Amino acid sequence: MIALTEQERRLLDIIRPVADRLGMEVVRLRVSGGRRPHLQVMAEKAGGAPTDVEDCARLSRAMGPVLEEADPISEAYILEVSTPGIDRPLTRPGDFGRWVGHAVRIELARPIDGRRRFTGTIVSEGEDGAHIELDDETELVAGVHEMSRASLVLTDELIEAARAAGNLPPQPDEDDDLEGFEIDESEDTDEEETGDLQ
Repeated sequence: MIALTEQERRLLDIIRPVADRLGMEVVRLRVSGGRRPHLQVMAEKAGGAPTDVEDCARLSRAMGPVLEEADPISEAYILEVSTPGIDRPLTRPGDFGRWVGHAVRIELARPIDGRRRFTGTIVSEGEDGAHIELDDETELVAGVHEMSRASLVLTDELIEAARAAGNLPPQPDEDDDLEGFEIDESEDTDEEETGDLQ
């Protein structure tokens, strides 16, 4: 689920070695259409270590020359590099195991009994996939390759877990030492326009 289309998979092959060299991992890569395509790369430090806007900027700067040389998108496009955020997408084997006990939303690529969308709590993750206790107390077992979308649900418990792991920026009502700092409500991101201008 990191990349869905053939174009996205080609881009991932180009970008992933750059991220590896910086000690980062690509969480999700998407290309959206329009007159000016938008290439969004979501990345984090290896192992899920706290990642900030400077990490995104370093990755963006390192990707620029490689993408320019490979020229995978012929027209001018916008490149955005961001962190996964607290209610992050779960796109790789092992992602669910890191967030056992937390709420998740899942959309399957193919329906089960006519149903594709599920909400529940992550119980475990094994070789057979993620085990999700659904709201009706039944269990869904599905591998990442069977999903078209999955993400954590923003809850108080998730926010506390992010705070404990050092992935939550200081909040204005929690810290008196924030004078001189700008508080940005959006997730960390670095965005630039790139590609061939015509």
